[in-house]
Amino acid sequence: MLQKKTSKTAGGGALRVWVAAICAGAAIQVPAQASSHREAPFITKQPKVDATDFYMFRSYEPGREGFVTLIANYVPLQDPQAGPNYFMMDPDALYEIHIDNNGDAREDITFQFRFQNANKDAQLTVGGKKVSIPLVINGGAIADPNASGANVRETYTVNVVRGDRRSGQRSPVTNATDGGAAFDKPLDNIGNKSIPNYAAYAAKHVYTVNVPGCSTPARMFVGQRKDPFVVNLGETFDLINIKAPATEFAANAEKAAKDDLAGKNVTSIELEVAASCLMAGGDPVIGGWTTASMRQARLLNPAPAGAGASKEGGAWTQVSRLGMPLVNEVVIGLKDKDRFNASKPMNDAQFADYVTNPTLPALIEILYGNAGAKAPTNFPRNDLVTAFLTGVKGLNQPLKVTPSEMLRLNMSIAPAAMGAQKRLGVIDGDNAGFPNGRRPGDDVVDIALRVVMGKLCTLNLGCAPSDAPAGGLHFTDGAYLDDSFFTNGFPYLKTPLAGSPQQ
Repeated sequence: MLQKKTSKTAGGGALRVWVAAICAGAAIQVPAQASSHREAPFITKQPKVDATDFYMFRSYEPGREGFVTLIANYVPLQDPQAGPNYFMMDPDALYEIHIDNNGDAREDITFQFRFQNANKDAQLTVGGKKVSIPLVINGGAIADPNASGANVRETYTVNVVRGDRRSGQRSPVTNATDGGAAFDKPLDNIGNKSIPNYAAYAAKHVYTVNVPGCSTPARMFVGQRKDPFVVNLGETFDLINIKAPATEFAANAEKAAKDDLAGKNVTSIELEVAASCLMAGGDPVIGGWTTASMRQARLLNPAPAGAGASKEGGAWTQVSRLGMPLVNEVVIGLKDKDRFNASKPMNDAQFADYVTNPTLPALIEILYGNAGAKAPTNFPRNDLVTAFLTGVKGLNQPLKVTPSEMLRLNMSIAPAAMGAQKRLGVIDGDNAGFPNGRRPGDDVVDIALRVVMGKLCTLNLGCAPSDAPAGGLHFTDGAYLDDSFFTNGFPYLKTPLAGSPQQ
């Protein structure tokens, strides 16, 4: 738990640095930054457990308004053509989505996903000998789960844990149709010759499931999707190498940046659960975050034929953490990025120095202060504490709250229908959007930029207009995002790009 002094100072500083770091793209037409792609040294060695984005929102599909959708994306920067092995999940890893429903910064409900990969070893007779083929499709097009033409099969199981993620009560999630506890994951979008109608093929992997402790069935999908975020990675991290800094922006500036993820896919773990199943007592506010864990020990096999390339063992060790976007990428110092990925929200006080003594706002002023990029001067930044670390009272703050970094959602606020959503969320009058949870169409970078640079001060919410000399500017990262980029129903994210788009 954050100490009183830390929660007052570090909390405000935390968000100030966090979003001000994004602010490196604020007073100029800076391209967007992805939420969590290659954000820590160790995770670059383990892309299969690298969480990229986390979404938590009231479902806006017509007729599903009583549900909450959870989306945890993993395995960043997937090239559609990256065969022959593509992007299966790690069978030696544990992928988790955590829900805190009483505001104490500890998980109360955890959904645990484990994956299994099977090589069917399809063979061809060549010159009288049976020889294993090198491809994941063994000769003909496929259209169904576990098709005979698929040379590999990837399945997964899901447990729901109530209480502590390791010692709590654990029960399997089961298929509402046949009672089974194993689910097929679709092959990645290899190409239109191998999987002629990928959208229809993937839709056969959307399951209605029974979640122990929930009276209403849920829906679940795990598989490859088009990466939903937008980012200009190169220029953003090259000392904000943008050519035209300005105090205000020209027409269409919010659509001026290139998207380095335009040609990339990602792997999504998605659950749509009845809101009543996630709530505790009478408090409709929940917090959420994702993690991935690996075994402590790995023994490499010098002759991996048949026995596998390595043997994993020991206790689970958390190596990835993601709640609010951008925290580890642009707030935490390089030497502590791996430590943050291994940490829990209840222990966030250990990173106080990074939020009480931020370096990025100073860098922004050095680079673009003459263009009006002046950081707010109200310390501690209590406006940001409420917006990002505790939730805003009357909006998404729990009845009792421990300041900590996670997404928070007030499930009593009705969703906005597709087409009626405002990409700037709460600061544009749409209380169903970020930072009240996060929808795929919320432009979290633009929202964060404006709030961190003092948008709330201009409204006299926790600070005064004089505290934020740039608080009235329309900061943007230049990479446009709204709900038109997505679909109107579960699983919401678009069909992944094909490795070979030609028939």
